[in-house]
Amino acid sequence: MAARSVIALVSVAEVVATELADHLERRGHDVHQARQPWEAESLLSGKGIDVVVIGDSVTQAEGRDLLKRHGGEGGPDFILICRPADLVDKVLALELGAADVVESPLNVRELAARVGGLLSRRGRGTQELIVLENATVDLRSAMVMHRSGTEEQLSPGQVALLRLFLASPRKVLTRDDIIAAAPAENADAFDRSIDSRIVRLRRKLDTDTITTIRGAGYRFDPPQQFVD
Repeated sequence: MAARSVIALVSVAEVVATELADHLERRGHDVHQARQPWEAESLLSGKGIDVVVIGDSVTQAEGRDLLKRHGGEGGPDFILICRPADLVDKVLALELGAADVVESPLNVRELAARVGGLLSRRGRGTQELIVLENATVDLRSAMVMHRSGTEEQLSPGQVALLRLFLASPRKVLTRDDIIAAAPAENADAFDRSIDSRIVRLRRKLDTDTITTIRGAGYRFDPPQQFVD
């Protein structure tokens, strides 16, 4: 199993840090926090940090100092949160090698996506994304992210069922196909429970891509924006 990627949050506002840490940890990352810049020294001096997020309560001078001493080749990628008026400091941070600079107030889900993008570029990405009409699914973390911003967890059985459909797009799968490749989590489940499993999966994904073919089985018709 691949080692978990590690994200450090330095002086990030408590509400944002709590939500961001929860968001990242549910996607298989380890998150460490330092409330003050001086607390970050020992954290960043050690090996193994992949991405550092620096909050806007840190002075720009302190943020640039951390970036100069711990960034660069072989070091972690830095994301700095800045206030909208700090254009000059934003440019300076980017010139010093910051991977990204985001303005507050910010959307935590967007910030988590930016972290995920940096991890992917470092070869540490842990996402396997499927884009449907109204939601995006990260199969590795079994998370459904709805356009509304809400999230739901897929059960292991639902992940297995979805993977089966993804592996056979536009092909009719019989009940026997499903039972063999994605058995129900309940060992006592009967054949007719397949209908209920499909209904629950459709509802959780908010999708019409899984079609019932009467008398034959079920078919997955990927939307145009489908991503392998």
